[in-house]
Amino acid sequence: DIGDEVLLEELFSQHSFYKVFNFAAESHVDRSFFNFSNFVRTNVEGALLLAMMTAKYGSSMLHVSTDEVYGSIPEENGFVKEDAPFFPANPYASSKAAADMLLQSMMKTSKFPVRMVRGTNNYGPFQYPEKLIPPAITNMIEGKEIPLHGGGEHLRQWIHVSDFCKGIDLVAHEGEENGIYNVAGEHYSNMEVI
Repeated sequence: DIGDEVLLEELFSQHSFYKVFNFAAESHVDRSFFNFSNFVRTNVEGALLLAMMTAKYGSSMLHVSTDEVYGSIPEENGFVKEDAPFFPANPYASSKAAADMLLQSMMKTSKFPVRMVRGTNNYGPFQYPEKLIPPAITNMIEGKEIPLHGGGEHLRQWIHVSDFCKGIDLVAHEGEENGIYNVAGEHYSNMEVI
């Protein structure tokens, strides 16, 4: 629990962490509408606490954010640059944007060494069953209908989890200190994915 200050203090004081990777997040958009406080606790307060401990004990940090901080990406080119403005469209994206902004302010005011990665939709083995692909597969196997928001026309970028991990590894070892990197996949509608 990255929101447990006592635990973090104990872990950081006992170990000499060289790099700290923050993968922790409440991440399902639909759940964020009903339990926003958990998203703020983990995604904002937890990320900030982890960053403060990292700074206190002289480590560097890689924070995993999301492309959802940008909101709807214009369809004319389908991509945004790292300096694009934030327009989060749901509580999950808002909580990730808040953490992103807090860490950026730490970069500027306290020279805190952090690298940030904003990924697109991941897919791959062991994916949580609330996401698009796992229930589509299990529903097809069971002969059930596949739930599609908006008729399946929403465009999203998809990247395999192993490719996203390669991007994170590259940024961790070769990225600029205080660098922010979008790691994007290919564009497909939900219907095309299914």
